Amino acid sequence: MLIRRTIGTFMMMAAVCLVGCRMGHKAAEFESDFATGVERVWIGPEYWANPLQDWRLNQGRIECMQSGGDRNVYLLTRSVDSRPGDLEVTVTLGQLQKDVELNEGYVGFKIGIRGQFGDYRDSAVRGDGYRVGMHTDGRLFIGRYDESVTPLKVPFDHVTLKLTAVPAGDTYAVTLKAVDAEGKVLSSVTRNDLKADWLVGGIALACSHGKVPNMPEERPEINDGNWGFRAGTERGGNVNFWFADWKVSGTKVDVRPECAFGPILFDQYTLSNHTMRMTAQMPPIGVRDAQSVALEIKDGRTWKEIQSAPIHTLSRTATFTVKAWDSSRDTPYRLVYTLADADGSKTTHYLQGTIRKDPVNKKELVVAAFTGNNDLGFPNNDFVSKVAEHNPDMLFFSGDQIYEGVGGYGTQTTPLDKACNDYLRKWYLYGWAYRDLLKDRPTVAIPDDHDVYHGNIWGAGGKATEKGLNGAAAQDSGGYKFHPEFVNTVHRTQTSHLPDPYDPAPIEQNISVYYCNMNYGGVSFAILADRMFKSAPATLLPEAKIWNGWPQNLKFDAKHKADHPDAQLLGDRQLKFLNEWAIDWRGDVWMKTVLSQTIFANLATLPKDEMSDASVPKLRILNADEYPPDDKPVSDFDSNGWPQTDRNKALRAMRRGFALHIAGDQHLGSTLQYGIEDYRDAGFAVCVPSVSNVWPRRWYPMEPGENPIPGQPRYTGDYEDGFGNKMSVHAVSNPVFTGLQPSMLYDRATGYGIVRFNRVKRHVTIEVWPRLADEKQGYKQYAGWPVTVRQTDNYNRAAFGYLPTLKIKGMKDAVVQVIREADNEVVYTIRAKGNTFVPKVFADGGYRVKVGNPDTDTFIEIKHLEPTKQPNEDVEIIF
Repeated sequence: MLIRRTIGTFMMMAAVCLVGCRMGHKAAEFESDFATGVERVWIGPEYWANPLQDWRLNQGRIECMQSGGDRNVYLLTRSVDSRPGDLEVTVTLGQLQKDVELNEGYVGFKIGIRGQFGDYRDSAVRGDGYRVGMHTDGRLFIGRYDESVTPLKVPFDHVTLKLTAVPAGDTYAVTLKAVDAEGKVLSSVTRNDLKADWLVGGIALACSHGKVPNMPEERPEINDGNWGFRAGTERGGNVNFWFADWKVSGTKVDVRPECAFGPILFDQYTLSNHTMRMTAQMPPIGVRDAQSVALEIKDGRTWKEIQSAPIHTLSRTATFTVKAWDSSRDTPYRLVYTLADADGSKTTHYLQGTIRKDPVNKKELVVAAFTGNNDLGFPNNDFVSKVAEHNPDMLFFSGDQIYEGVGGYGTQTTPLDKACNDYLRKWYLYGWAYRDLLKDRPTVAIPDDHDVYHGNIWGAGGKATEKGLNGAAAQDSGGYKFHPEFVNTVHRTQTSHLPDPYDPAPIEQNISVYYCNMNYGGVSFAILADRMFKSAPATLLPEAKIWNGWPQNLKFDAKHKADHPDAQLLGDRQLKFLNEWAIDWRGDVWMKTVLSQTIFANLATLPKDEMSDASVPKLRILNADEYPPDDKPVSDFDSNGWPQTDRNKALRAMRRGFALHIAGDQHLGSTLQYGIEDYRDAGFAVCVPSVSNVWPRRWYPMEPGENPIPGQPRYTGDYEDGFGNKMSVHAVSNPVFTGLQPSMLYDRATGYGIVRFNRVKRHVTIEVWPRLADEKQGYKQYAGWPVTVRQTDNYNRAAFGYLPTLKIKGMKDAVVQVIREADNEVVYTIRAKGNTFVPKVFADGGYRVKVGNPDTDTFIEIKHLEPTKQPNEDVEIIF
């Protein structure tokens, strides 16, 4: 039977799998051309290997080094079109381990490979077709194994398989021949009844342990029921073959050289305080390949190299740091890498983009935010183009850029080099989908739990998880499950282009840190690692009997017993950074925003009798007019609603700088305002929806909240989460039945966020968009958005009183800092809008106020001010 890997209804196009690449209609032969002196894991830019680490290029041939189910190498630069014509595919192959009796399996081709989403990248990664080749018992087959075929009785060495397909009325006649090194035909099989549709799509080499999947008469309809992680792909057996002289030709073949991928796969960069940092992502190259990448910028009409960077041997990254960058202009750049060809010559490859000027004078800074990049929907053509229409100034990926199941074939965690390559093949899909956005604007990407192959993570300062435990039990013990250099590889790929860490000292096991400050467009971003230092609740709260972050003791009172005095959230180092960042307004900063993995609240409910993580994937998606009767807020320790005391410490630091919070991870788009002592006394937060939602959460509390948002659903208003944290809910994108296909993608409230920082009005507009959002076609934002927030709403605490009104002359938009004299604590810091500012305070006592310009260290300080209930005097400050 033909195995399909995707969901929904495949929309047939004139040519399949060609979104993102032009169609070339001339018949042109493809012939593999491998360098004989090169050995490397990555085969070349024309190929996508499934999975990457199980293949290598060696001495002019492709070798399948790890036996397993459905190993294949997809040809990116050719595809078979639906127009009438002929097709020929040949390859020479041989057994890697001679004189070994082979387990059941097969070698040959996969033909007519198609994915669900009509794109060649989806076809390469998740698509499928039918098999044509040779069983390990020597029998040739076309689509179905046939015991009546006479098996070959010769060694499997330098056997050439030749497939031809020619029209035969309404169908195609397909012939497969096996030919020896002297050209003698060893065996031949023919089918005269192959329907034309089966030929259309991509082509791959196949080397598989296990039975031949028999193709049905008709291509099966793709739907929710037959999509999933690749089946039958486990490692095992001894079906290891080499392949050489791969050729594809015929009038049905389209030529697509622009669909090649690599060797410079993609890049990410940031620009902050006149320092530009960029990371080029490379594939696993060989020791004889060039070991560095060059960065060039355009100087007039010529290109000038400004730096060269080595390629790291595990992360395959090359990172450039250029100080004194001219941030006042757009700068075209290109990355340059030279790759050896088969004849000993070298081909220079480029990736070109633009370093945008720092938009410090732009009226509106636009940030596009994403989370949860599972590969259902890859390469995300349905919304990537829509994001481009917003023309964001920067991108933020809050974590789970990959999941363990991305790309199929499970995970490989040992040995270290293969574990890193296993991660890289998943990570490459991120760049393959977003590379056109990444190359032309700054990007912040920070890893979360799934990026390091955890379902949940409590980093506990970098320690190793408890030995002898696996799965959820290991994670619950706190720390990192896998090799620290694996974790550092993830950090390098995702964060090495970020500004320098605030404190670069590594944590336990020498694991790197990346929390830092980035100033761009007048907005100062505090970039946090909000799980790296977080304590493990299972070790601190044995009474709760926590499993995978959920209390199995349903009588455990998380609101009153969970806030353990030793529990940490951000850790002392990041809290110190956050407090110092909140008062640092250098660089003409006019707004502050925190970027982290997830929000500091637990916005989720479940039926009161099903309060466990196992209930989440079983929940029925509701219709838009339904409301469950008995949902209660949950206590999920994976959320940053716990630990409560450290959560409040973080929020106090953030509100001292009037900071907004942008995050993801919770699989539920939401906008809320934090409360500490009172509702609405701290900042606003937006949790963006998942790009592809593997774990749909919802917010349907039984009781309506106090102070609901006018005109919005009953679940808005003031609530306590499952840990007793105060929060005021403004909007939620609950998953509802849409009728769109695939339902696993569109019924789970997937999408992205757009955050617009308005410099003139000093407010922020938060937008949450569905994947298919297109206002021209009637698809708009999720209900409840946009939400507009004033900068001062992020410290909306009720005032005890007011200090004298500041009348500032000789300096516009000065920075104002209010300090409590009794303990010298900074109450808050903000850049005034215009020349007047009324400082509010929250307790009686004496205060001093500093007004000025932190970039020139020009300040005037006024001491011994006391609050009154209403502003009743002015203080004139003249610079």
